[in-house]
Amino acid sequence: MAPFITRPELSGTFGAVSSTHWLGTSVGMSVLERGGNAFDAAAACGFTLQIVEPHLNGPGGEVPIILKSAGEDEPVVICGQGVSPALASLEAFRSLGLDMVPGTGLLPAVVPGAFDAWMLLLRDYGTLPLEDIFSYAIDYAENGFPLLPRAIASIIPVEDLFRNEWPTSAEVWLPHDRVPKPAALMRTPAIAATYRRILDEARATGGDRIDQIEAARTAFYRGFVAEAIDRFYRSAELFDTTGRRNGGLLRGDDLARWSATKERTVSRDFHGLTVHKTGPWGQGPVFLQQLALLSQLDIGSLDPYGADFIHTVVESAKLCFADREAFYGDPNSSDIPVQTLLSDDYARERAKLVGSEASQRLAASHLSGAAERLERIAARAGSEVPQGPGGGEVTFAAVPEIEGDTVHLDIVDRFGNMVSATPSGGWLQSSPVVPGLGFPISTRAQMFWLDDGLPSTLRPGTRPRTTLTPTLVTRDGEGFLAIGTPGGDQQDQWSLTVFLRHVLHGHGLQRAIDAPMFHSKHWPGSFYPREYELGRLLIEDRYDASVLDTLRERGHKLSVQESWALGRVCAVERRNGLLYGAATPRHAQSYAIVR
Repeated sequence: MAPFITRPELSGTFGAVSSTHWLGTSVGMSVLERGGNAFDAAAACGFTLQIVEPHLNGPGGEVPIILKSAGEDEPVVICGQGVSPALASLEAFRSLGLDMVPGTGLLPAVVPGAFDAWMLLLRDYGTLPLEDIFSYAIDYAENGFPLLPRAIASIIPVEDLFRNEWPTSAEVWLPHDRVPKPAALMRTPAIAATYRRILDEARATGGDRIDQIEAARTAFYRGFVAEAIDRFYRSAELFDTTGRRNGGLLRGDDLARWSATKERTVSRDFHGLTVHKTGPWGQGPVFLQQLALLSQLDIGSLDPYGADFIHTVVESAKLCFADREAFYGDPNSSDIPVQTLLSDDYARERAKLVGSEASQRLAASHLSGAAERLERIAARAGSEVPQGPGGGEVTFAAVPEIEGDTVHLDIVDRFGNMVSATPSGGWLQSSPVVPGLGFPISTRAQMFWLDDGLPSTLRPGTRPRTTLTPTLVTRDGEGFLAIGTPGGDQQDQWSLTVFLRHVLHGHGLQRAIDAPMFHSKHWPGSFYPREYELGRLLIEDRYDASVLDTLRERGHKLSVQESWALGRVCAVERRNGLLYGAATPRHAQSYAIVR
């Protein structure tokens, strides 16, 4: 297959910013140019993406952040994944006759974690005043931004739901009582007012930057924001994917008890690099497990556009994602054998299961309890569940399935500071707008199982096992690469493929991103209704026909997709004294800026 690249490889020395929306990328570079560092730029970009990609994330969502400060030896994870409410027990859901957490409405709400994560990043690593960080998001919310066609595509199927059942959402997303037109100038003034009030309360503490950040955290989690959420979730009963009206379980006390945390990364060495991910409360260690297996299978010797490469990557992914289902969850409430799962001995055993034919089963690990857990999960996920509007990261009723209800950003500055973050949740189509705030709350609790004894079983005060999974790579102790993508269960498939092309096959970042993409749907999905299909492989039609034929002959159930249909990978890099940036051309909205 001939190399193809849609954009030049961008390089410079001052800074590199890549995100899933051109306005977010522009804001990030603007912050660098006004004297901020990569962490200031990341927060400003993150708040902007909440406004301009409201169908993909929002102020009531969550974010995992991996950062490498030029002044510190080790990368750090900031966990902005909020926990389940104190009232969210198995008994509470069973009393409603439910065996699965619904994907929309009030019931699946968790504590919104993004705000505190960005505040923690700014407090400990940023330099600019809070007002400078918020100014971009407030301006777009107040004065308007071009609404993406994909955002409108997420409003259309829930128009009647908003109008008839979720009136607070209709007030925001059906201006003049109708669906916005493509590229219309959209305003969300209630969000601007919320952030302005937070700023006003922060400024009232005086001029100290740290005091203002702490006051902003208080306003959100113990002040007027938490109070508005508490009132709404105590009183409202609204329609959701159960087909009836349910109340909410989230309370102000849940917000007051929670705060974002800093954690060590989970990492693995690979070809002179160290790859850093979040812990198993996210799916990030799957990426590392795949590297471990592929190291046993000599993946670097295979043609990155050939059938052998695709087959080997997919068959390895099937084993690693089976382990995700059996073992991953919040390590604060379950004992997760991370070191065993990432060990070379374990990888050698699992690699023996990669054969010449496509597997048509969920291959459980030999570790204790894995087979029983996987059997229970597969049985539950395989049941027929009605599909409702807005259910999760990849669900839009009445319109074609759209992959990737998430955003992503990567930034590196001239000092060597680097950050990768994958904000998500608080989707406009998945939960009702909180009155007086202008935004909805994350429905991430749909990722819990309502079965006893699993690492991802619903427990009060527990993090759902999220799919959000930024990647940061170091070389000789310094930031080398930040990479990530939206895409739910596809994230650690798409990012891994780009990473392998770049590191093992010498592709520049843009070429590695532009190349044809594929992913498997072999294991239970993370979002309501948890669907999957054994052996199903989605692949872009830009692959040679002979490659597709060979994959079919080896037992893969191909769903050939349109060109440029799969993946939304962004990346920045620091190499040989230069900074690099790249962004996918898919969906025509992601951009990188480097200077």
